[in-house]
Amino acid sequence: MREFSVPPMVEPLRSGGLADTVFETAAREPGLLQVARRDPSDGGQWREVTASAFRDEVFALAKGLLAEGVRFGDPVAVMARTCYEWTLFSFALWTVGAQVVPVYPTSSAEQLRWVLSTSGARAIVVEHEDHAMTLGAACGGLPELQRVWQLDAGCVKALSDAGTVVSDEQVHRHRWAVTPRTTAAVVYTSGTTGPPRGCVITHSSLAFECDNLLAGWRGLMAERDEQPSVLVFLPLCHIYGLMVTVMCLRGGILMGHQPELGADELLPALQSFRPSCVFAVPYVFEKLFERARRAADETGRGRLFEQAAETAARYAEAVERQTLEEGPGPGAALRARHAFYDRLVYRRLREVLGGRTRNVVSGGSTLSRELGLTFAGAGITVYDGYGLTETTAAVTAQPPGRPRFGTVGRPMPGASVHIARDGEVWVRGEMLFSGYVGDPAATDAVLRDGWLATGDVGHLEDDGYLVITGRKKDIIVTSGGKSVSPLVLEERLRAHALVSQALVVGDDRPYVAALLTLDPEALEHWKRHRAHGEARGHSLDDELDHEIGRAVAAANTVVSRAESIRTYRVLSEEFSVDSGLMTPSLKLRRSAITRMYAAEIEQLYAR
Repeated sequence: MREFSVPPMVEPLRSGGLADTVFETAAREPGLLQVARRDPSDGGQWREVTASAFRDEVFALAKGLLAEGVRFGDPVAVMARTCYEWTLFSFALWTVGAQVVPVYPTSSAEQLRWVLSTSGARAIVVEHEDHAMTLGAACGGLPELQRVWQLDAGCVKALSDAGTVVSDEQVHRHRWAVTPRTTAAVVYTSGTTGPPRGCVITHSSLAFECDNLLAGWRGLMAERDEQPSVLVFLPLCHIYGLMVTVMCLRGGILMGHQPELGADELLPALQSFRPSCVFAVPYVFEKLFERARRAADETGRGRLFEQAAETAARYAEAVERQTLEEGPGPGAALRARHAFYDRLVYRRLREVLGGRTRNVVSGGSTLSRELGLTFAGAGITVYDGYGLTETTAAVTAQPPGRPRFGTVGRPMPGASVHIARDGEVWVRGEMLFSGYVGDPAATDAVLRDGWLATGDVGHLEDDGYLVITGRKKDIIVTSGGKSVSPLVLEERLRAHALVSQALVVGDDRPYVAALLTLDPEALEHWKRHRAHGEARGHSLDDELDHEIGRAVAAANTVVSRAESIRTYRVLSEEFSVDSGLMTPSLKLRRSAITRMYAAEIEQLYAR
């Protein structure tokens, strides 16, 4: 199949903008719980904010922005972790017709300067003094930048106080001037292959994306007659996180904010907030599963956990075949084993997410089929999707009740997917961006007669499910002429408990090799486990080499011999955002990694 389309479930936005939602909801249901905030004076307990209270805060802040000189169409940057104030500022800016320019809070001075200069930002909101110092190092040569506000210095209250001189009518005149085609945000790409590009996202494209998700997938977010709740912990500077925030407010979903992604901070927040649905990236689900496996090992239940995980995957695969009318479903013996492990293992895994979550959404990159099946068998169905900043987040998603694990689903309502002759995935729909800010040549290079050339390679199955096999630029061509997609090998390598990250190399080389990093917590756990086990007559280093060799051998089973990894190198530390080897959305910067580890790669081919 070369092309597949799904009709839209909603009409595109016909008038107004995103901020209208705040005012309309408050007028219709003033007591609706919209946001939950942490109360630091009460041990971090969650305190709900009603629709009317949220509107009043947005309105007061919008007045303050006008009083401080922000005008219709002005780009205003926000550099902060995921927090309530981030959402407050974005809707206040949309109320006055300004543009939100998200900035990753981990950005260097050089990266910040690039975003501010290319977007033409007139003002910026920073979270704390460290960000202010980064701005100080970056602000030379930025004549457009006129205002700086700092969250931890009380800028929200100061702006709201300053806005008391502005009339209600003046704010509403700005809001009523916003049209669906008005720019809502300039969101920058991850920059995995070059400088980030600012994608112009309109009010219409964001609304269309969110409204189709609400129309088609809302039933998965909570039990019937229950208000859904979502803990937003994805970076709001990423289109995925920004889209989830807008969707929550447009859909009357109770939303909380969690600034840290680390397990020690995220897991307690999930358990206290108890979301009905979770939106995350594969990295989060991978870490969650590995943490659960290590916890089982520590209590002597490691073998039980592995048996339970295997049963969960087999059970989910049988259910998947039955749902897709390809098989009879789980047999009696499998159902009995599944029920047994549900009481002992799966229930505990669900409790890690707060106990209410039965469906989760994964995006940003493809979740492995094996992990998707395991979660589904444990009672947490993962709905994988695919999208780009240029597509305002998801452009494909697993249909409700019919997920096909290992794919990224079918086109979203109102979207089309086309496979070009060279295997590149092209997409079309109302959710597409308007272009790259200040870069018409780059825009023309990817927009072709209404289609966006994504740069990803994949294929469509007969029933319209899309499988992503890699990036065009990442395809490795060995010196023997063999084309290798590194994605499948890297995913299989990361499936091993010890392997944190993997980068497959081999361009213009005689064979494929890999750079690996190990998960520090998993490695420490493995060493303790081996130290307390039976003496095997081998050193820990020898056993570790053997274990990593097993991971490589397992990865090689999914490819031909010509595509298999012949040698590898375990690096001393993980790739990170701070080192410049990962994007803030946790994608590997391949060119940066190969440059930094050029000597190690040469050694792999010197043997």
